[in-house]
Amino acid sequence: MKKLSILLFFMSIVSCSHEQQNVDSIVINANVYTVNDDFSKAEAFAVKDGKFVAVGTSEAIKAKYASENIIDAQGKTIVPGLIDAHCHFLGLGFNQQAVNLVGTKSFEEVMQRVLDFQNKNKMPFIIGRGWDQNDWEEKVFPNNTLLNKMFPEAPVALTRIDGHAILCNQAALNLGNVTIDSKIEGGEVVIENGKLTGVLVDNAENLVMNYWPKPTRLDKVKALLAAQDICFDYGLTTVDDAGLNQEAIEIIDSLQQSGDLKMRVYAMVSFTPKNLDYYLNKGITKTDRLNVRSFKFYADGALGSRGAMLRAPYSDKPNHFGLLVTDLATFNASAEKISNSDFQMNTHAIGDSANHAVLRTYNKALSGKPDRRWRVEHAQVVSQEDFDLYKNVLPSIQPTHATSDMYWAEDRLGIERVKGAYAYKQLLDAYGKVALGTDFPVEQVSPFLTFYASVARQDLEQFPEGGFQKENGLTREETIKGMTIWAAYSNFEENEKGSIEAGKFADFIVLDKDIMTVNLNEIPNIKVEQTFVDGEKQ
Repeated sequence: MKKLSILLFFMSIVSCSHEQQNVDSIVINANVYTVNDDFSKAEAFAVKDGKFVAVGTSEAIKAKYASENIIDAQGKTIVPGLIDAHCHFLGLGFNQQAVNLVGTKSFEEVMQRVLDFQNKNKMPFIIGRGWDQNDWEEKVFPNNTLLNKMFPEAPVALTRIDGHAILCNQAALNLGNVTIDSKIEGGEVVIENGKLTGVLVDNAENLVMNYWPKPTRLDKVKALLAAQDICFDYGLTTVDDAGLNQEAIEIIDSLQQSGDLKMRVYAMVSFTPKNLDYYLNKGITKTDRLNVRSFKFYADGALGSRGAMLRAPYSDKPNHFGLLVTDLATFNASAEKISNSDFQMNTHAIGDSANHAVLRTYNKALSGKPDRRWRVEHAQVVSQEDFDLYKNVLPSIQPTHATSDMYWAEDRLGIERVKGAYAYKQLLDAYGKVALGTDFPVEQVSPFLTFYASVARQDLEQFPEGGFQKENGLTREETIKGMTIWAAYSNFEENEKGSIEAGKFADFIVLDKDIMTVNLNEIPNIKVEQTFVDGEKQ
C-alpha cells in the first residue's frame, strides 16, 4: 500500500509538470528580435494579464502554455513596441486642426494652402505650421505683406516647422500690440527697412500667442485621440511629450484612466517657476501608462531659424550668435533645485554654446549624484572638447534632423564646426546609450525614417552618396536599441518595457519586413501590420 501511494505521488508530479498553463494569448512562428541584453532572437512568446510571461521557441511555448488566442505570425518580424523619446504628441494632434504647411516649396504655396484652408473652414483665427524657408528657392524669412492683403481682419499665425519662429499678419500682431519697439528677452522681433516683417523668433512668439484663444478641453481631447491613432499606425507604444502643462497632463491621465487613451506617455513638464514648484512638491506621478518625473527647459532656439546659440558667429550671418532662451541664473538655480529631487532635467540645446552651458551646469549639479539620467534634447552642435562632458549626461537625439538639415547646415556652421554637428556616434561613445526620437511634428512621425536616417544618413533619394558624415551613423542594432530599450532607460522604465522579456509589458509590433536585414533603402517603406499594447491589438 505504501509503495502504491509513493507511485501515485510521483505520477501526480509528472502529470502536473506536463499540465499546460492558460494564458491570454500566444504568438508562434515569428521572427522575434527581443532586444534583451544579449540581443537574442526567439520564435514565440506567451502573454498573460498584459505582460510577457515566457519567450522562446514555438515548440517550447506551445508545450508549456495554452490559449484560445494563438497568433501564427507566419514568419513575420516582431520587435518591441517603439518609443519616441522626443516628440510633441499633443502638438501633433493640434496640427490636425490647423493648416498643414509641411513640404511647401515656396511662400506662394504657403499662401495657397492657407487660402484653401480658410475657404473650407471659415475660422475666426487661423493657425498653421510647417513652413521652412530653407526649402524655398529664395531661402530667406518671409514677410507679411501678402498675408495682410489676403487676410486684413482674421488674425493669422503660421509657425515655422521647428516651432521657433512664426509669421503673423498685422491683425495677429495687433493682438499683442507688437511694434518695431517691442523687445523681449530670448526672442527677436524681425524688422526690415524699419518695418515689421511679421516674423517673431523664439520668445517673441509669446507677444502674440499669449493673446491667442486658448484651446478648450474638448479641443485637447480630440487632439490627443487623433495623435494616438497616427502613432499606433506607426508602431509607437510610448511617446515622450517634450513639454506639457499641468492641465494637459491631467487630461492625459483622465483619458488613460477611462481607457480612451491607450498610449503610454512620458510627460516632460514645461518649465515655469510655478510648474517647477508644483511638481517638486507633488512628487513623481507614475502609473502603467503615465510617467511624470521630468522638466523640459529651453537653452536656445533652432539652427534653421538662426536661434541656436553658437560660440562663434553664424558663418552665413556675421555678428549673429543666436539666442539664449532661458537666462543662466534661472537655469542654474532650477538645476540645483531639481538635483535635490528625484526628477529629471531635460534641456533643449542646439548650438555649441548652449550645449556647453547646459553640460557645465548639469555636471556641476550632478556631482556625486550618479545615474540621474539628465538629458540634453537634440545635442545638435557640440564642440569637440565638450563630448567628454556627455559621460554623465544622456543624449536624446533625432536622426532625421541630420538628413533634413544637411543641405544648409554647413552654410550656418562652416566646414570645421559642422563636424561636431549631428555627431550621434560620438555621443553614443561618450555616454554608452542614446535615446532616439523624431521631434514630430517638426519631422514626420514615421520611426522608420528615424531608423533609415540613423543608419544610412541619407535622404529618400539616397543623397549624399555614402551618407552625410557617415562616420557618425549608428548600426541597425544601436538604432533599434535607441528606439526601444535605451529610450525606456532614458525614462527610467527599462525594467518594464523596451524589450520582449518575461515580466515586461506586452507591447510589441508586427512588421511587414525584417528591419534588421532588409535592403537599407526599403526601410522607409516598412509598414506596421499590427500594434499591441498590454497584449491587446490597437
